[in-house]
Amino acid sequence: MIGHVCKACGYISINGKAPEYCPVCHATKTAFEEKADAIKEPEDINNLNELEKKHIPVIAIALKCDLVEDCHDVHVKVGEIKHPMEENHYIVHIDFYLNKEFISRVKLTPRALNPAASLHLKDNAKGTLTVVEFCNKHGNWMSEAEI
Repeated sequence: MIGHVCKACGYISINGKAPEYCPVCHATKTAFEEKADAIKEPEDINNLNELEKKHIPVIAIALKCDLVEDCHDVHVKVGEIKHPMEENHYIVHIDFYLNKEFISRVKLTPRALNPAASLHLKDNAKGTLTVVEFCNKHGNWMSEAEI
């Protein structure tokens, strides 16, 4: 998938254009480069291989939150098969987008964390949720779900 990638922090703009400033690290538009292979795609979405099963994010949406009023939760785990979180192979971060606009980044470290993250979205957050994870060995992978 084509994306505009920030050379400073790895953020990927998925809306078709580079932003004036990176929403993650605030680098200017000149820090972005267009990459045809910014996000890896499976060979056959209906017949995933083991590598794809370890990298494509799995999204679960809970319409009721027990922590915050007027909220629904988004839970993401990296991989149908749990991705490793080892010193030399791990998920660096998980980025969240709503309707192709960036909303959050969760940074992960390999020692104490699992390859997963959650967000508490306001009930009025509707549309397409896109999740992009970055593996330090195998690059960026994404999934989408409707909210």
